[in-house]
Order: sequence, then structure tokens, then C-alpha cells
Amino acid sequence: MNSTGLLLSILPNVVFTLLLLAGIGLFAFNLRKIIRNIRLGRDLNRSDNPGERWKIMTLVALGQTKMMVRPIAGILHIFVYVGFVVINIEVLEIIIDGVFGTHRVFAPFLGSFYKVLIATFEVFAALVLIGVFAFYVRRNIIKIKRFVQKDLDGFPRFDANMILFVEVLLMSAFLTMNAADQVLSSRGADHYISYGNYPVSGLLTGLFSGWSDGALIVYERFMWWFHIIGILAFLNYLPYSKHFHILMAFPNVWYSNLNPKGQFKNMDAVTREVKLMLDPSAPVPEADGPVKFGARDVQDLSWKNLMDAYTCTECGRCSSECPANMTGKLLSPRSIMMKTRDRLEEVGKNIDANKGTFVDDGKSLLHNYISAEELWACTTCNACVQACPVNIDPLDIIVNLRQQLVMEESAPPASLATMFGNIENNGAPWQFSPADRLNWKDE
Repeated sequence: MNSTGLLLSILPNVVFTLLLLAGIGLFAFNLRKIIRNIRLGRDLNRSDNPGERWKIMTLVALGQTKMMVRPIAGILHIFVYVGFVVINIEVLEIIIDGVFGTHRVFAPFLGSFYKVLIATFEVFAALVLIGVFAFYVRRNIIKIKRFVQKDLDGFPRFDANMILFVEVLLMSAFLTMNAADQVLSSRGADHYISYGNYPVSGLLTGLFSGWSDGALIVYERFMWWFHIIGILAFLNYLPYSKHFHILMAFPNVWYSNLNPKGQFKNMDAVTREVKLMLDPSAPVPEADGPVKFGARDVQDLSWKNLMDAYTCTECGRCSSECPANMTGKLLSPRSIMMKTRDRLEEVGKNIDANKGTFVDDGKSLLHNYISAEELWACTTCNACVQACPVNIDPLDIIVNLRQQLVMEESAPPASLATMFGNIENNGAPWQFSPADRLNWKDE
């Protein structure tokens, strides 16, 4: 073979390798930005009790136990989730074939087990299509309430439907590619040898019965390229999509709050002041720098709060369980997470534009993104935390922003301001003097 022929024979492999490296490199670049943004949050130790954390991650993130609280949606999600994971094992073979110019490189080594794998991939591809179709119907035809609320208007609704459309394209490309491959192998075409069982694509071979070998090879190669380029494009779309939870769910669940729901952390600065009031002579460590109460912007939240924001699936289970949201109040826990992520992205872009330094833009998460009305509608019941399938904690963000309103801005609702005054003056929430506290017994 002359040099020109050799060059032409390896050109597809070179192009594939360059596309692969570019796709992985771009994803790594965007992933580093997201990690940088998460690290803008305050320090928080969530490395305790690793055994319990591995158990929770196995049950919740891998086992999808909280998804199954709603069985229909849970089963459909498992179709898509398991199918997505299993089918992407096949991507490893595609990558090796693309780099080295082989065709179904694992088949000779795996023998009959390869047939089992191919059959499994195809069954799960069909299940993914069933799940995606059902999700589309639930969102756009049945219009389940949590999928049509205003906080999903614009890009979030487009994003959800776009991902469903892309998954249909990828699964269809995979199945029709296999169907064309099967027809070619039955005709004895070069490099096309039947290695597997095709329980789903085998039903599609009739679509190609009248095609020439040349047309079939072009179609099979086109779908092969479409499938892998689609996967690389999907990978690089993830950082901009709610479907980033595919990657974030596992670490986010591992770093879950293991304390009982409803248990709030004492603020060190307040604890120090109380100790001094009780015993002025007690040795109390001084604060490190000026004390700040609560959170005004994303940098004041913990890194776990920010990881929660990037992990949010926008499924709306939190809002559908929220009593405030159910009664028509402005609060939506899902919206709290989405707005936190939007502000964090804005802060990240600010840092990028200013060579690694954040320049005050006159905005903040509190007031510009999340209003006081939303925050004070919360009953702190933890229903949203319990409902979240990936252990996100919107309540922690709400409480931190409330602390800012009360302790930094002195802006509690009038009813709370009255209660605070009564506690300060009377030692109780009621507007009665301590001396009159037992008057009820004389009546």
C-alpha cells in the first residue's frame, strides 16, 4: 500500500481520535469551572462516618430507593437510568474500534458472552425508548402539575424536552446501526461478521432488505459516527443542563447531612456571646475576623449548598410536597435551588471575565434572585428534604438567608419582630409581664 493509500486508511481513525480528545478536553475544562464554583462556598466537614455514607449512596444514588416512593415514575426512571449506564459500556468498544480501526473488537475475546451483552444492550435501549416516551407524555400531554409550573418556563422546559429528544436519537441510531450491521453480516460483507443476538434491531432488518451493500455500509458507518459524536455532544451539554445530576448525584448523596432532619447547627458567634453572658469570666476563644451572620450571596453558603444547586434534577418533587407551595404561596424549593445555581453561574462568569477575581456586580442571591417573601413562606417542615431523590437540602439555604435578614438586616416579618421583642422583654413569646405569668390560676 502506498503512502497515500495508508493515509486514507488511517484518516478516519485520526479524525475519531482528535474528536474524542477534543470532546473529553472540553468537558474537563467545563468540569473544572464547576468544581471551582462549588469551592467558592464556605468550608464544611462532611467526611465523618464513611461507612454510613457509602451505605446511603448505595441505596439512594445507585439503588434509586427514593425514586421508588412514586412507583410509576421510579420504574420509568430506572429504565432510563440503568439503560443509559449499561448501553454506555458499549461506548468503550466503539472508542477502541474508532481509534484502531477495528470492528466489534471485543467479540472474539468474549465469545458467547458477547452475544449476551449485545442482547442486553438492545433490550435496555428499547426500555430507554419506552421510558423517554412516557416521560414526554407526562410532561407535555398529561401535563403533571410539577412539570408545568412557572419556574420551569424558558430554558428549563426546553432543556428537559431536548434531552428526551436526544436520547431518542441516540437509542434509534444504536438500534438501526445494529440492524444494518446484521443485514451486512448475513450477506458476508467485508468486516461484517455476525457476533451477537439482536432481539430488538433484528425486528428492524426488514427496513433495509432492498438496500445495496454500499448503501448499507454508508448508513451503518453514518449511524456509528452519529452515535459516538452524539454521546460526546451529550457529555459536553451536561454541564449546562439539569441532567448534570447523572454525574453529581453520587458525590452529592455521599456528602448528605447525617444529622436528624430539623436539627440546626448552633452559630459559633452566638454561642460565644451566650457563654459570656452566663459567665463573663469563662475563657471563650475570640472570633477570627469580623463575624457574619447567615448568607447574602452564594459565597456565604457552604460548598455543599452549592453542590446541591448543581445536582438539582428540577423534578419538582420537593415543591409538590411543600405545604407552602401547595397553598399557593410564592415559595418553591425547586426554584430556590435553580436560582442558587443561576447566581453561582453568574458569579463564575464574573470571575472568568475578571481574570480569576470576583468584582462586585451590585447583585446578591438574597433580594436579586430570592425574595424575602419566598423565604418567610417556608414552614421548615423538611418535606422538601425528605422528598428529594438525591438528598438535596433547600431548607439549609433558606435558613441561612433568613439569618441574614434577621441578624444582619434587622428585617424579620412584623409578627416575628413582635415575638423577638416579647422574648427580650418578657422572657416569653407572649405580651405578658413575667410577674403576671401565673395569673391564670386565680381565675
